[in-house]
Amino acid sequence: MSYPGYPPSGYPAFPGYPPTGQESVYPPAGQYTYPAAPGGYPPAGGGSFPAAPPSTGYPEAGGYPAPGGFPAPGGFPGAPQAGGMPSYPGGPGFGVPPTGPGFGGYPQPPAQSYGGGGPAQIPGYPGGQAPSPMPGPPAAMPQYTQGTIQAAPNFDAGRDAEILRKAMKGFGTDEKAIVDVVANRSNEQRQKIKAAFKTMYGKDLIKDLKSELSGNVEELILALFMPRTYYDAWSLYHAMKGAGTQERVLIEILCTRTNQEIREIVNCYKSQFGRDIEEDIRADTSGHFERLLVSMCQGNRDENQTVDYQKAQEDAQRLYQAGEGKLGTDESCFNMVLASRSFPQLRATAEAYSRIANRDLASSIDREFSGNVERGLKAILQCAFDRPAFFAERLYHAMKGAGTNDSTLIRIIVSRSEIDLVQIKQKFTEMYQKTLATMIAGDTSGDYRRLLLAIVGQ
Repeated sequence: MSYPGYPPSGYPAFPGYPPTGQESVYPPAGQYTYPAAPGGYPPAGGGSFPAAPPSTGYPEAGGYPAPGGFPAPGGFPGAPQAGGMPSYPGGPGFGVPPTGPGFGGYPQPPAQSYGGGGPAQIPGYPGGQAPSPMPGPPAAMPQYTQGTIQAAPNFDAGRDAEILRKAMKGFGTDEKAIVDVVANRSNEQRQKIKAAFKTMYGKDLIKDLKSELSGNVEELILALFMPRTYYDAWSLYHAMKGAGTQERVLIEILCTRTNQEIREIVNCYKSQFGRDIEEDIRADTSGHFERLLVSMCQGNRDENQTVDYQKAQEDAQRLYQAGEGKLGTDESCFNMVLASRSFPQLRATAEAYSRIANRDLASSIDREFSGNVERGLKAILQCAFDRPAFFAERLYHAMKGAGTNDSTLIRIIVSRSEIDLVQIKQKFTEMYQKTLATMIAGDTSGDYRRLLLAIVGQ
């Protein structure tokens, strides 16, 4: 983070400014001194010099959510707005991914850097010189996420179980009553409905639903009643079960989940299906794609949100030498960087890479890789910049052209419904100039369409 006009001309830089937790005091007490000035520093009256903007993203401790709900009315300063990404003082917006749907270009940090040390000699810069990798614009990408499904107020599991029982009792099924309950309850509430149903009627709700429903609406409702972690593990298991492998499902789940989510999925896979997910991946995939997925299964991505710009410069140079800068490709180098670095760190690395190689990192991955490993690496990179854009693109291609990939449509809508489906909808409209609901309505029908639209929030 930088402050316009600081340090003043003729004065040395302050490495590491502003120190975490001391953004509102300048200079940090006991570290640096300013020349005497009338009234002294800070100005008489005890004011801080200068006040710093929030640096840790949203929500802030003690700040957001604001009264009246979350997000705060009018949005947050620097928060993503429809039609654009946040902007920072003195520079363009960050959080814009590389190429293709949902990809733009990488913004360039200021070429000037304050502080000691000569410029590094790096190919791709004018005269072979790069600016010193001192902190530039923040690589953090302030954003908030929001699901379309919220927990229902005044929830009564027994009453909902009774409604579902009545909807399935006798001849015919009242699908509308089922949709109205299922689409307006959180996943946690649905688990309580299942338990109440068995307690009240001595029957298994899922078995009853399966006997009454069929086709896509059955798959959608059963997915909604699966606990979130189990649904991911179930999806991975069925992607590798039997003949053939659904590699895109493996990428969609393993390359987009958080460390905690991945560890929970791995444990659930073992406990529910009695199998080791790593062994199944090794049996169903091969080569560099197999190694990338095994790396993802560890759930060990660095989660430190502080960016090391020196390391970003080094990683960018390493990636350049492993791909564009040599004949052939050192795939293990790309695997190491993209599988282990934090998302803020990857954004900084990608920005440095675009200066070194004179093209963005996604384009280089296109040139150096192919097939599933290319798709996996690009999924990680896109999620580092804009995870909702990744899912928006997947949804679009699930419905584009003749036919619909209903399993992909169901899986993404259900799995993101309580996480970031609001942002996915916004990104979908920005990327494709049509709403997600419009495309769903044109590709589906009946109770299946009604339930999908209810989840999406139309």
